[in-house]
Amino acid sequence: MTRSQPTLHDAAPGETLAADGLPPLRDVIARHDLAARKSLGQNFLLDLNLTGRIARAAGAIDEGTVVEIGPGPGGLTRALLYAGARKVIAIERDPRALPALAEIAQRWPGRLEVIEADALEVDVAALGDGPRRIVANLPYNVATPLLLGWLKRLDVLAGMTLMFQKEVVDRLVAKPRTKDYGRLSVITQWLCHVEPVFDINPRAFTPPPKVISTVVNLTPRSRPLCEADFATLEKVTAAAFGQRRKMLRASLKTLAGGDGEALCARAGLAPTARAEELSVEDFCALARCL
Repeated sequence: MTRSQPTLHDAAPGETLAADGLPPLRDVIARHDLAARKSLGQNFLLDLNLTGRIARAAGAIDEGTVVEIGPGPGGLTRALLYAGARKVIAIERDPRALPALAEIAQRWPGRLEVIEADALEVDVAALGDGPRRIVANLPYNVATPLLLGWLKRLDVLAGMTLMFQKEVVDRLVAKPRTKDYGRLSVITQWLCHVEPVFDINPRAFTPPPKVISTVVNLTPRSRPLCEADFATLEKVTAAAFGQRRKMLRASLKTLAGGDGEALCARAGLAPTARAEELSVEDFCALARCL
């Protein structure tokens, strides 16, 4: 897709222009009084080189719909549109950001739709045409609940390019017998190929968070790694990792009518094993036995 060329009349008096023909993000934040709010989990990424790198990591965005969560002043939004996104639907719950996003929509007519809403309450299946990709710098305080909700709707998603704090991505890719391996590792790897892309230093954000951030690509598998019911797998992993130091016969007994040892036997697993020793396939076997 051909990129529109910047036009100088987009600049307000005293402002310079970025490569996309819009003012620098710091000027946008100052003009619209968009100081980041901790209550909303906001940490704005202002480096347009980094937002451009995220947009490129998302793959084929020139077809279907890109869904962005929490665009704030629109740094990533601008990068997606500049990189050729056919349609971006941005979900923003902070009304202060709407005027800044309206300016971006005017810059790329017909290609940006902004919805004022809480992303936790939005059904991604109802947003735009497929293929749908979610690309977002996620608010840290709701990142994991958002991901779990989207994993249940992978039937309508072609992929997700998401930014989390690094420790969350470490959990997404963790293998058995490691400290980061847990419930999120199992459920995500069961349904997706997980590929960390690059880390981002806290200094790139305003305000700087206290942790390193990591961009990760999640590509839905053509079919789950093995057969299991999502809700049942959630219960099994919650019980097992909720008491991860206990043997399975103890941590699973509440799910198995008091007989965790019998459940393990039906699944072909040692009742003396602990949650972190089990593979994704092992957890799926337990879910099927329930």
